[in-house]
Amino acid sequence: MAENKQSAVSDAHKKIKAAFEAFDYKSNNTVDVREIGTIIYSLGCFPTQKDLHDFIAEVEEDRAGFIHISKFLPAMTKVLLENRFPPIPEERLFQAFEVLDKEKKGYLEREELSNYMTKEGEPFTQVEMDEMMAALTIDEKAHISYKDLFGLLTS
Repeated sequence: MAENKQSAVSDAHKKIKAAFEAFDYKSNNTVDVREIGTIIYSLGCFPTQKDLHDFIAEVEEDRAGFIHISKFLPAMTKVLLENRFPPIPEERLFQAFEVLDKEKKGYLEREELSNYMTKEGEPFTQVEMDEMMAALTIDEKAHISYKDLFGLLTS
């Protein structure tokens, strides 16, 4: 039992360090606080904006605008091991997008998706929206299929 927990912690540390290092542009074991949401999402966790702000408040260095790996690693390990911010079930996402897709086309227009994601609910920032759009497969007519979007949102 203890061996399994040790293995889970070791695996979590590897994932967290890899995700963190991808945003440690100065190689000084710190990242800009604005990158934390992206790092957490890349680890398969989907906190609400309130949860994200609370997490940042817990790990940020004296409101200096950066987070050090020494604070991030134990806090994020706990989040992963407790499955604190689970992904949204695909069925629930599908239902949500069906509501948005009033004509039942199976896709949303790029502009339409951008509008929903930046102005409704817990809105994405423009930077987050740009990153998401860059990662999506968008056809020549600027259509974004649910399947592609679900893969991005649930991976």
